[in-house]
Amino acid sequence: MLDDIAIRVRQNIGIVTAVLLFTILYLLYNLAHPKGFSSAVLVQNGDEIFALAMLAMAQTVPVLASGLDLSVGAVMTMVGCFASYLLTGAGGTPLHLDIFGLHLGLGTFPGGVSGILLGIVVCLAIGALAGFINGCIVVYGRIQPIIATLATGAVYIGIALFLRPTPGGKIDEDLNWALTNSLGDFAATVHIFGDGAAAWFAPIAWIPVPFVLLILIALLVWVPFRRSVLGRAVYAVGSAEGAAYMSGLPIDRAKIAAFTLAGFFAGCGGLFLAIQTSSGNADIPQAGAYTLNSIASVVIGGTSLLGGTGSAIGSIFGAMVLRVISFFFRIFDIAPLLQPLFEGLILLGAVCIGALGVLRVKNTLELFR
Repeated sequence: MLDDIAIRVRQNIGIVTAVLLFTILYLLYNLAHPKGFSSAVLVQNGDEIFALAMLAMAQTVPVLASGLDLSVGAVMTMVGCFASYLLTGAGGTPLHLDIFGLHLGLGTFPGGVSGILLGIVVCLAIGALAGFINGCIVVYGRIQPIIATLATGAVYIGIALFLRPTPGGKIDEDLNWALTNSLGDFAATVHIFGDGAAAWFAPIAWIPVPFVLLILIALLVWVPFRRSVLGRAVYAVGSAEGAAYMSGLPIDRAKIAAFTLAGFFAGCGGLFLAIQTSSGNADIPQAGAYTLNSIASVVIGGTSLLGGTGSAIGSIFGAMVLRVISFFFRIFDIAPLLQPLFEGLILLGAVCIGALGVLRVKNTLELFR
């Protein structure tokens, strides 16, 4: 029994390390925070963690297939700009664009709950479509993922700037309040229990909605994908693409699926970020920072940049570790200008830790086994 546990721990040492590191850091953060261990602090932390956790998951899937997606931040930004048009909640919202002084009407988008749900579906579909395009360029264009996604990322940022030359838009206020607070606030906003509240619900009413959404996405999207044929093929391609090909695995479909899922996860992050800020913003520095932090989260979470090893769950905890470190900046009043320095050092340290496994290899042929 103990031997089996020890073997599993060794096999998942990256995830275990990320979980322990997050637990220690978050405990210290709450002890140092004047209002630590409160629902308000937990909700605030959940809102700030969700988008990066989604981008960490988005980055994980291509990395598992020995790729790197530099467009996840751009996809997130683009989807956020689309959301600022589609999630207003107003009845019969007219869609329009102003291009070089020319006003273009794009029809009317439905309002109310049905309009919001349709807008969410459209935004997630846009993210997945962007990822699908990335995958097709990599597979059929035979271009290295890092180059292909660098180019497409510029295109997606261009679309975001086209949609929102300046920050703007308006997200439905009830949607903003329901998804960025606790389960109790969510239930009250959507009137799940009518005018009152169920007695059994009170003990869990303090849980932040972003954490619940994060768990649901991981369980309903990532876990089924990992156990699917395409999910196993992604791991096989990252471990040894030649062997995967000789085994008859659908390599092309696996790569396209990996980038498509990455686009979907990035779309989830962009959708939530727009809801959280209640607007759309084509912020280029922010997109770049999220992309770099997603790579660091992947490495901290135990996923090898060589591919074939790791999990999106570990990347979530890697993102949490990065965010908790940034929380300490506020607690100890570190100058904002010094924060990029610390984040850069953390990213460098994370990449170096991920490279230790390569440095221990004496025969480079072992990297391809």
